Amino acid sequence: MNSVPTGLKISVSGIVQGVGFRPFVYATATRLQLTGSVWNSSKGVEIELFGHQHQLDQFLTDLKTQLPILARIDHIETNTIPHQELSGFSIKDSQAEEGQFLPVSPDMSICSDCLQELFDTKNRRYRYPFINCTNCGPRFSIIKNIPYDRPLTTMAKFKLCPSCQAEYDNPLDRRFHAQPVACAECGPRVQFIVQGEIIGKFEGAITTARQFIEDGKIIAIKGLGGYHLACDASNDEAVQKLRERKKRSDRPFALMGFDLETIRKFCEVNEAETAILRSPQHPIVLLPKKDDCSLPEALAPTQNHLGFMLPYTPLHYLLLESDEGFPEVLVMTSGNLSDEPIAYEDEDARGRLAEIADGFLVHNRPIHMRVDDSVVRLVEQKPYFLRRSRGYAPDPIVLNDEIHQMLACGAELKNTFCLSRGHYAFLSHHIGDLENYETLSSFENGIIHFQNLFRIKPKKIIADLHPEYLSTKYAVDRACKEELPLLQVQHHHAHLAACLADNLWPFGQNVIGLIFDGTGYGTDGKIWGGEVLVGGYDSIQRRFHLAETQLPGGDTAIRNPAKIALSQLFSADLPWTDDLPPVKAFTPQELEIIKSQLAKHINSPMTTSMGRLFDAVASLIGIRQVATYEGQAAIELENACDPEEENAYTFKLNSDIIETAELFDHILLNLRMGVSSNTIAARFHNGLAKMCVDVCQTIQRESGLQTVALSGGVWQNITLLNKTTSLLRDSGFSVLQHHQVPANDGGIALGQLMVAAAANESN
Repeated sequence: MNSVPTGLKISVSGIVQGVGFRPFVYATATRLQLTGSVWNSSKGVEIELFGHQHQLDQFLTDLKTQLPILARIDHIETNTIPHQELSGFSIKDSQAEEGQFLPVSPDMSICSDCLQELFDTKNRRYRYPFINCTNCGPRFSIIKNIPYDRPLTTMAKFKLCPSCQAEYDNPLDRRFHAQPVACAECGPRVQFIVQGEIIGKFEGAITTARQFIEDGKIIAIKGLGGYHLACDASNDEAVQKLRERKKRSDRPFALMGFDLETIRKFCEVNEAETAILRSPQHPIVLLPKKDDCSLPEALAPTQNHLGFMLPYTPLHYLLLESDEGFPEVLVMTSGNLSDEPIAYEDEDARGRLAEIADGFLVHNRPIHMRVDDSVVRLVEQKPYFLRRSRGYAPDPIVLNDEIHQMLACGAELKNTFCLSRGHYAFLSHHIGDLENYETLSSFENGIIHFQNLFRIKPKKIIADLHPEYLSTKYAVDRACKEELPLLQVQHHHAHLAACLADNLWPFGQNVIGLIFDGTGYGTDGKIWGGEVLVGGYDSIQRRFHLAETQLPGGDTAIRNPAKIALSQLFSADLPWTDDLPPVKAFTPQELEIIKSQLAKHINSPMTTSMGRLFDAVASLIGIRQVATYEGQAAIELENACDPEEENAYTFKLNSDIIETAELFDHILLNLRMGVSSNTIAARFHNGLAKMCVDVCQTIQRESGLQTVALSGGVWQNITLLNKTTSLLRDSGFSVLQHHQVPANDGGIALGQLMVAAAANESN
């Protein structure tokens, strides 16, 4: 043991600000009788330690193994420095450094300590709706800039009272430098407003809101990252009223239950689902409905899953508090009209939601950045994202290699953007579908905020190939104005690259990519979507694709599965008999127009879309003729599958084409035989899974490749995902699935970024 005192300078990067990291360092150093100091910088946390070598070694061990719950270390750099004689250990003021950056913690749900205090009658924060500490509460939604200090958040206007200030200044208190720390004396407050008039304050606001819900009314609630619309989930009339006002006819509503026991009354919840529901992120989790579920069908029409989340703010807990007669479950859906971004600014919310909500439960803590709720399912006991947002963004995807500072603008639907710096890919929160000015503004403002927050100046802009995507137009305009290089990446190549990055796949190694989705602009100008690719980040070969079919009426056919079914029958030279569901969906005159469009190729672009294949099958067997939201027919087709059915339809491979004509011939034959739609749906899924193995085995014989990546929105179909994964593994293939970013277009921006990084590597 070295008895000569020495010094150590430690630089730590990762999620290390606003998560109790400095108090942890202070407590650890004090316990080990080390002297020195710790401070926040613009690139992380800096530590200077003085003591004996064995003490320093123990400190480094504890630093890596006993982190605060929300902290994450990505990199540690240590350097020996001369010993200094100091009297103790101190926490110094933050030091900003030009050009430096660090990750920012996402917003986190209320922790168990704060929850206990919330309902403790002896605690000074008893029933205070904004209770938080370094282990929980708002982060990303209130940060304006870094370093993460109170003056640079939306809490700046709330001056701490003496009691809160004492906690804030005490290194041994769990509220030490918790930037949103507050209490009823000095912090944000709630009000309940009806038609511009305040009719309840403080506890009275919550009581009034609860009464409105009990009376079957709809309220708007200002939450962590935006407004929710809430009503009694057991009140069928209130649910239908919300659908009508929100103009959301069929899409499932998110639900919130006070505790896990409540959720278990209505859904099956396994151990892994319990863990993710209770995680600090508290996402919406899709759970199987129980057979005896008593909640109205209108919450999720034709669905066999419900999207549940637990309360993640103290305000939610106070609103949902168990009481005789009060609803056990609330609808907690995004505060917007269908297809608009979630409202988060008070004046905008009052304007946009006035025709939907009967009252507003609001507070005066500003939200700087809107953040929607995250949505996950569990696949192989791990999270499988449908939407990655609150609780996860802007937590970066950590990459194998350092890459240049670039901006990837993502796709049109389920848009996210992605910025890179060093080993980090900062994938944004969910922006939404770029189909209107409001969402485009949210996209542009988000990019500016991320660039400022993480000190990124893009040296290259990346976009989708589709010339009409608003994200592509933004990229083209910006690249031109700033004289930056522009790279446009084919949609399905980006999907493949996103899955590879999600699995830390190295540059320069190829895989087989089963890339199935609804729409993607192909290199030939056609609409792709059922693609079997061979390649990696740097390049792809389109080895197989679904047989082409027409979309009569163009994009309008996407919401009209019956048209797509008729197109498939036309392509397969099969008759449109009067007994078929898609034929019944149209008048004789409409049928003649559709047939003429197909025969003469009038406004009927060609597509290889796997999503449209699902639509056609769903229509043909009578499940869905008109879709009110993206993917509805495919979701209902999956829900119809008979889990006991083992037979499968056959997909023939013809050169590089996956033929579908025989599939529809067999489906018609089964319909004539009286085979149930549940059996046909299962045979279709089974056949697709076997087709996936067939194409992969063909490519394996050609190239020796035996790793398969599954990406694209179709892989949100868990029935198909599990069947295909199982069959591929049984055939000796390694399978890469998504687990950090969505398989849908929410992951496209990450893939675009990685394709651009590979292009930089090769130059």
